[in-house]
Amino acid sequence: MKYLYIAYQYLIAWPIFAVITVFTAIFTIVFVPFRNAEFVHKEQQFWSRSIFWLMFLPVSVDGKENIQPGQSYVFVANHQSMFDVWLIYGWLPVIYKWLMKAELRRVPFVGTACKAAGHIFVDRRNSKAAVESLKNVEKQLVNGVCTVIFPEGTRSLNGEVGRFKRGAFQIAWDLGLPVIPLSLDGCFEVMPKGKPFVNHHAVHMHIGQPIDLKQFTDPNEAIEAVRTAVINGKKS
Repeated sequence: MKYLYIAYQYLIAWPIFAVITVFTAIFTIVFVPFRNAEFVHKEQQFWSRSIFWLMFLPVSVDGKENIQPGQSYVFVANHQSMFDVWLIYGWLPVIYKWLMKAELRRVPFVGTACKAAGHIFVDRRNSKAAVESLKNVEKQLVNGVCTVIFPEGTRSLNGEVGRFKRGAFQIAWDLGLPVIPLSLDGCFEVMPKGKPFVNHHAVHMHIGQPIDLKQFTDPNEAIEAVRTAVINGKKS
């Protein structure tokens, strides 16, 4: 069954997902100029959910009640796999802007669509450009628009939650926005970094309670509190 599942992935699932990706990118580019943010959000949700449907991966989510409508947040998530992005895109019930690696700008269709949707590309090799990127995303975080950050900076090699980088929290400090920890479980088992195929495994996203960073006098203490919340949420 394992080898049949792998063959299905490469012969059926991934080709279908590639076609869905192209059409989603085109729809995003077309509808964003009309500022139909809700429509774009819904069709991007469909795009992300389709990969889980195609791979027959069970998904569960809890904690949606911790999100207050109309409030902007900085969502902070652990990073296990490329499936993390699709899990958040598909099931986080808010409109948000990603902080994305500049390299993703060069991905055909996807890079153009992400730019059109207002997602922000960050060149981590250029500190001045990175600061400008943060300023650009800060301007958009009003009226319930949020952002999502992977503060580890890269995917985990062993599934454990790594060290959180301080710079990832700058937006929350600058704007005084609450941070909501996202605890992602199962994505590492589905497709660890460097593996060429998908394993069948259930995935789960726990949406934690908002954390006000202003309650901490030590920035390092604030970062560790968020990291601890992400880790604890993986066990819920």
